[in-house]
Formats: sequence, structure tokens, C-alpha cells
Amino acid sequence: MMVKKTALLLPLVLLMLAFQPVKKKKVIFFGDSITQQGAGPGGYIMRIDSMSKAAHLADQFEFVGKGIGGNKVYDLFLRFQPDVLDQKPDIVLVYVGINDVWHKAMGTGTDFDKFGKFYDAIISTLKKQGIQPVVCTPSVIGEWNDGTNQQDGDLNLYAKWIREYAAKNGVPLVDLRKIFLDYLQQNNPENKDRGILTVDRVHLNEKGNQLVADAMWKVIRSLK
Repeated sequence: MMVKKTALLLPLVLLMLAFQPVKKKKVIFFGDSITQQGAGPGGYIMRIDSMSKAAHLADQFEFVGKGIGGNKVYDLFLRFQPDVLDQKPDIVLVYVGINDVWHKAMGTGTDFDKFGKFYDAIISTLKKQGIQPVVCTPSVIGEWNDGTNQQDGDLNLYAKWIREYAAKNGVPLVDLRKIFLDYLQQNNPENKDRGILTVDRVHLNEKGNQLVADAMWKVIRSLK
């Protein structure tokens, strides 16, 4: 009799298990005004959400934007606990560096050595807590494709450090600096300073948002 009851219950148990909701992976995008705008209509975060739906993966991911205009790596560090760790994410994309370089012209940027220390503090803490970090190189401050933007040198330096840090620490990388420069070489024949991927030399237009979304989504969906 016990065997018979077990046999009857088994299909019911299997059916209940089949309809258990899948726990979504919470993905936080941690950054500055580019990320803040990315969470708005047409922004790269919204585009990633749409791409996940198109790939029938919407039930696997939750996308959350945590960008604040003007933020540098130090600002991210200061709000790291409430905006990231307390949210219990599974994956965090750190996209910072534009203001750290850009604001040097105003005397409020971030020195190279300090940038690395704060950046490492964020990534190391994520790894210690079992959260998957993804690092992104800063894209552009100006779209001239001949290396004559005022702050190309510093952007290249900070991007190089992030690439090397990612390789050394086994962290997935979205190399937006390279992706943007490659795109501009091919698609900016008039050598304009804006209007190809950005509206104002920094913040993204439709094509820029899509370029970022494509690159980030490719990495996100590859993570197990």
C-alpha cells in the first residue's frame, strides 16, 4: 500500500517542482551619469532587459541601475554598502572612470594611484562576498578618432590598468574603450568630436547605448 501511495504522489511532486519559480540573478549596474541615463527610456540597461526578453531569458535576470551623475570611483566606494552589497546582487558591472579623468580639467579628478586603490577595494569585496564582478573600461571623452581628444592619454592609461587588473584577478571585462575606438575608426570619417556614439562627447546617444548594451549582454549571459 505504501509503495502505491508513493507512486501516486511522485507525479504530483514532480509537477510542483516543475512550477517552482526560478530565482532570478540580480544584476546591478554601478556607475555614474552614463549608467543613470542607461536605466531610462532607450538606455543601455533597458536595452539589455529587452534583449533578455527577446532571448527568452527574462525569467533568469533582474536588472537594476545604480548610477549617479558626477560620480567618481571614490563616490562609488562611499555608497557601495547601501547601493550594492545590501541589495544582495549576483552580478555587479562596475562602469566608472570617465569623471575620474574628465574632472581633472577642473582640478577634482582622481589621481591614478588612488583610482586603483578604491577600484580594487570594490572588486575585492565583491569577490569575497561571492558576488560576480564585471569590470568595464571607460569609453570616450570626445569622439575624434585621431587620438587628439584632450584626455585620450589619461583614458588610455586608466583603461590599460583596468584591463591588466581584470586579467590578473580573473575578472570578466567589457572593454568599452577599445570597442568605442574601433567603432569610431570605422564610422567617423569626418572626425567629429560628438554625434556618432555620444550627444555631448560623453553621454550616449541611441547607437552608443546599443553598443554598450550589446557588449555587456554578451558577457552577462556568458556567466554561469
